[in-house]
Amino acid sequence: MKFTFAHNNFNVFDLEKSLAFYQQALGLKESRRVVAPDGAFIIVYLADGESKHLLELTWMRDMDRPYNLGDNEIHLAFRTDNFEAAHRKHQEMGCICYENKNMGIYFIADPDGYWLEILPPPKH
Repeated sequence: MKFTFAHNNFNVFDLEKSLAFYQQALGLKESRRVVAPDGAFIIVYLADGESKHLLELTWMRDMDRPYNLGDNEIHLAFRTDNFEAAHRKHQEMGCICYENKNMGIYFIADPDGYWLEILPPPKH
């Protein structure tokens, strides 16, 4: 038996704000959308155009407050081919929430407070 990654899900409070953030910060684009017949939810799948892995953003109509992420120890990691340019861009966006210069990584926070780790290119 074999398993492969399909997607990760984040529930989001403001879908349009989240879509704009993921496009601007990481270049992710909508690959498909599922809308409940009664409008109770919208699911949007985002793709990076390189891998098969997707990020699923779920908006729930009846959610009346931002999500409580607790200690927020869960995160997704993204590797970039230009770490310095990515860092400058995220600095300009004001979304860097934590840096570990000794490890050569940093984290950005999306509009809902989810942390996204940014990794440099792999060392060969």
